[in-house]
Amino acid sequence: MKILLLGKGGQVGWELQRSLAPLGSVLALDFDSTEGCGDFTRPEALAATVRDYAPQIIVNAAAHTAVDRAESEPELARMINATAPAALAREARALGAWLVHYSTDYVFDGSGEQPWRESDVPDPLNVYGQTKLEGERAVQAGCERHLIFRTSWVYGARGGNFAKTMLRLAGERDQLQVIDDQIGAPTGADLLADVTALAVRQAMSDQQPDSWAGLYHLAAAGQTSWHGYASHVIEQAMRSRPDLPLRVREIKPVATSAFPTAARRPHNSRLDTSLLKVRFSLNLPPWQQGVDRMLAEIL
Repeated sequence: MKILLLGKGGQVGWELQRSLAPLGSVLALDFDSTEGCGDFTRPEALAATVRDYAPQIIVNAAAHTAVDRAESEPELARMINATAPAALAREARALGAWLVHYSTDYVFDGSGEQPWRESDVPDPLNVYGQTKLEGERAVQAGCERHLIFRTSWVYGARGGNFAKTMLRLAGERDQLQVIDDQIGAPTGADLLADVTALAVRQAMSDQQPDSWAGLYHLAAAGQTSWHGYASHVIEQAMRSRPDLPLRVREIKPVATSAFPTAARRPHNSRLDTSLLKVRFSLNLPPWQQGVDRMLAEIL
């Protein structure tokens, strides 16, 4: 089986190279790859690469994820998050291939306190969320055999992440101020990659594969605030590495308004993952488990 993975250099793309390898031959591309076009600012060249490689599965882990910068470059964000995925969907449909695509809780307005379901009406607060929603709809309209996974608060051991930033600041400052009125579930790139591989395998091995197609919410179990996330990271780091030179003595909870940003952020990023768990018979571990594992890798 031939698999085309796009966005291999990102946190999710890096983990997907591992999780997809047992399923078949993986051609992994990034924006600067020479083996084929993985540049999402060139949709037609991207489409030509799909036609030339003719994969059975296309996994799109590429995205414009700079939420604040997207406000000042909406057309670039739209090209990467919506126009290019639309081109992938057209090619996937022509080949009869599966298209896996990732989206975000930012398609919702973040109101209320209940976890968002797949059937809830999206209403993005910012350009990033709007372009990701456009990408979802383009994939749904362009290719019947799609798996779309909406997720939240993604992190990985590779590259920069919130935990690494908090640990660095904890070594520099006596007090940290961290937002406590945005609620979600930190979700590891490794979890996203493993669930993707399991879902693809299930769909490909079924005699009626199209019955698995759809939009699913995928996030680690439980919920916390950014303040709770930071507190857990620092407490766990102190327990596992008491020799770390951490200066911080107080982690102060503050409102979102304390840190003005170009793009508005949703307060409620909770995702209801019931559909995914039932459909694919999956257990999603608590967010703390994945974060602790990541910390064990980076400390």
